Amino acid sequence: MPTTETTAGPSLSDRLRTIPQYLLPQRLCTRLVYRLSRTRQPWFKNAFIRVFCALFKVNRHEAATTDLSAYPHFNAFFTRALRPDARPLSPEGLCCPVDGRVSQVGTLTGDRILQAKSRDYSLIELLGGDSQPATELHDGAFVTLYLSPRDYHRIHMPIEGQLQSMRHIPGQLFSVSPLTTRVIPNVFARNERLVCYFTTQRGPLVVVLVGAINVASIETVWAGVITPPLGSQIRDWDYRSAPITLNRGAELGRFNMGSTVIVLSGPNTLAWHPQIQPEAPVRMGQTLATWLD
Repeated sequence: MPTTETTAGPSLSDRLRTIPQYLLPQRLCTRLVYRLSRTRQPWFKNAFIRVFCALFKVNRHEAATTDLSAYPHFNAFFTRALRPDARPLSPEGLCCPVDGRVSQVGTLTGDRILQAKSRDYSLIELLGGDSQPATELHDGAFVTLYLSPRDYHRIHMPIEGQLQSMRHIPGQLFSVSPLTTRVIPNVFARNERLVCYFTTQRGPLVVVLVGAINVASIETVWAGVITPPLGSQIRDWDYRSAPITLNRGAELGRFNMGSTVIVLSGPNTLAWHPQIQPEAPVRMGQTLATWLD
């Protein structure tokens, strides 16, 4: 079972490499990427897509549409659908909501979540000060999944659930790369994020979509585009009077440019699969954990 044990902090070299992130005009860069990624000029968007595929070694053959010129702009390619058989769902357990790599996985220590070696952060801060769900998740389980540029960027449900509420929390737009998570304190609780609260047959489930620099837009299947605008005030949506049910494996939302997803559940609910360790690659649909009966 993964633990939350911490060791020595980041190196001086790592600290120096993150200094530019404090200096960059994060929102300006993100607005620029938003516009460029939606440019419809054929010569520009086709070149953008092809260079991106070559640079990041994208497996475009898994896509439902393999003709790169058929995409109206770069973002349409970036959030492309996959072939129906490309990501089969595992038959049981908590399934992985995204393609990517495990950043951290384990059990909360009270309301503290492991970010990286020698770094943890507050669950209440991650949820934007929302104390009630934080209490339900106290000593619960978590997994943090990092999506690199080459990955599939749609997000799916780990288990069937009923959406109760949603909260958008404006914030910084630091990178969420492995380097950044090692060095910058509380990065997931400082960055812009969208928190989705579900009830399931296994108890509460929270899915957090963390924004980052160049993540120019986050959207969900039930509410459409949440950002932009990035805004400056917390926004809440309440679905309790008419909960929205999403099946296991159903699309939940997408990152228009990539980032990180954090999945949280209550205490004593699941056991992480032995292969789910930091740095392990994961694919949408595979088993992350089995349920404790």
